[in-house]
Amino acid sequence: MEYRQLGNSGLRISTITLGTMGFGGTGWASPVGHIDVDGARRQIGLARDAGVNLIDTADVYSFGLSEEILGQALGADRDEVLIATKARFSMSSQPNDAGSSRHHLICSAEASLRRLGTDRIDLYQLHGWDGQTALEETLSALDTLVESGKVRYVGASNFSAWHLMKALALSERTGKTPIVSQQVYYSLQCRDVESELVPVSIDQKLGMLIWSPIAGGLLSGKYRRQGAPGAEGSRHLSGEWHEPPVHDENKLYDIIETLIEIGATHGVSAAQVALAWLIAKPAVTTVIVGARTEEQLADNLASAELALSEDEMSRLDAVSADPLRYPYWHQAANASDRLSPADLSLLAPPVRGGTVK
Repeated sequence: MEYRQLGNSGLRISTITLGTMGFGGTGWASPVGHIDVDGARRQIGLARDAGVNLIDTADVYSFGLSEEILGQALGADRDEVLIATKARFSMSSQPNDAGSSRHHLICSAEASLRRLGTDRIDLYQLHGWDGQTALEETLSALDTLVESGKVRYVGASNFSAWHLMKALALSERTGKTPIVSQQVYYSLQCRDVESELVPVSIDQKLGMLIWSPIAGGLLSGKYRRQGAPGAEGSRHLSGEWHEPPVHDENKLYDIIETLIEIGATHGVSAAQVALAWLIAKPAVTTVIVGARTEEQLADNLASAELALSEDEMSRLDAVSADPLRYPYWHQAANASDRLSPADLSLLAPPVRGGTVK
């Protein structure tokens, strides 16, 4: 297992993180698993044996049950791992039990600490943007939590690039604890983050934690084009589950078929190939894997040891590529003499190839 520095912080985390949305698995989280305390202990043991040192959860996962199960499953071993959790979304019908206000964030952090049975949260993340609370208030609340020792580092999740830059500028101007990482959706199925969020991570030295790296199971190799061997419907494609959305089914199946072909040459699953591709991409610090079964988890963990060739990476890049949006096609065509490493994370392929698609 490789360990990478989390953004500008001194914290080093494994390239694979254990995700816990399936711990408890009640309410809206029920489609992703129903893992009890004993099952959580076994998954944590598998992950730790593979070298994983970060476990990610959120207060809204099964409305606190995921955190409770994680705390119970870790027990006396809590100090052997890092814990990341999140807050922002509604935990009740109360009007102040949502958002990124000082009231909600501090109450949420204290509730998470009780459920986890710990005295600190290693990485506390804003689970989403709150455009109705002044960012100064949000950053001040996070700073209070850090100064009190209840939180070690702070991050964001599901922010746009301008949200992140505003937060970083305000924290620098006011001397508040800065955001060190962002947790985002990124996979071969959807590479939207490469336009703005990957470049801002490179430029501002933010860590990147990737959620749903195999697109909620779509890239596992289990789902195939209609009529192909192993073809069967996905909850995503049937309308039961909407994250991530699928905009182009034909392209999705082209990606899956390429993953299966590359996996066959290595004797590994399509999921391992999808994860290995992500681990090798610029700015990615860690990919978060959550599994219904221990067999699935063991397979996902093995991706940490899989190295894809340059040709294999290029094949996957090509089959999953999106057209460049403005102003990126204009930059690739007209500004290639003065592009930064952050720019080139997106624009290097068209610049090298001399074409803009």
